[in-house]
Amino acid sequence: MSEGKGVSEGIDAEAVTGWLTRHIEGLAPPVTFSLIAGGHSNLTFRCLDSAGAAFVLRRPPLGHVLESAHDMGREHRIISALVDEPVPAPRTIGLCEDREVNGAPFYVMQFVDGAVLHDAEVTRAIPEHDRHALGVDVIDVLSRLHAVDPDAVGLGDLGRKEAYLARQLRRWNKQWEATKTHEIPAMEATSQILEARMPEQIGSAIVHGDYRLGNMIVGEGRIRAVLDWELCTLGDPLADVGYLLNAWVEPEDGLGEVAPTAIGGFPTRDELCRRYSDATGRDLSAINYYRAFSHWRLAAIGQGVYKRYLVGAMGDQQGMDLDVYKESVATRAQAALDLLD
Repeated sequence: MSEGKGVSEGIDAEAVTGWLTRHIEGLAPPVTFSLIAGGHSNLTFRCLDSAGAAFVLRRPPLGHVLESAHDMGREHRIISALVDEPVPAPRTIGLCEDREVNGAPFYVMQFVDGAVLHDAEVTRAIPEHDRHALGVDVIDVLSRLHAVDPDAVGLGDLGRKEAYLARQLRRWNKQWEATKTHEIPAMEATSQILEARMPEQIGSAIVHGDYRLGNMIVGEGRIRAVLDWELCTLGDPLADVGYLLNAWVEPEDGLGEVAPTAIGGFPTRDELCRRYSDATGRDLSAINYYRAFSHWRLAAIGQGVYKRYLVGAMGDQQGMDLDVYKESVATRAQAALDLLD
């Protein structure tokens, strides 16, 4: 990436460095920008000044995208609102909504050091006793997030609190239709069943929408920061639980050692459910519906990402096998349907 001059993919280094200098006291240009791996939606860059101070910049993906899914101001607002709550979120530094600076809005937050457990290979470096403690912290932080009063932190108007599942089904059906490149019958079949069997929502909460180890910075058996709040809204907290359980692969599942929890040492899904129920008093007897909904929703999201890669809106595709990504959408849709059957 360029160092304080010129334009690199997603960053106008000179203009952004000027903005950072005006908003961060003591910044020492030039600033180097490096894309942080793993961003399939909003792009995340590490900004490092000449004195070694590090910050993180988030911006929408390149090219034409669905604006509502990449609202930098909204994501910045959510993280800022949680800074004094018992939920570890990075401290925000500033929001730039002037597209003249970098071609798209962006916000900047503190850099939090630690590991991001994207897969089992990274998790191997975590001692086994820390894995169990981390799993406990993951479900405890989720319980605490769902206990935050949205009105008390200024997020009461983030979205409608009621009818979460109905709203989500409408949203992601619309997303699916807008980004569909081929037929996947399991998507339509699952959508129909989810509509027919929709449970009554009990209470509401701040819903992260993408709560998993791959969206956390961790260290010493604790979460240091929860990241990627772009899908956050208000609604049914059990959607977060179902999503987490799907990502929480156990060694006994026989799915190989790809997911970060698959190598063992973490609490089981049943343990997570018991701990969440004890902390919140919520009934998880219908959690398989929420797990199916989560797989279906991820399939819709994945299709959007697949199409952006297909049209070149996500930048360099080196190392990307688009056929594998395409197949993963169908796999998700079928997993949703299987849970409902």
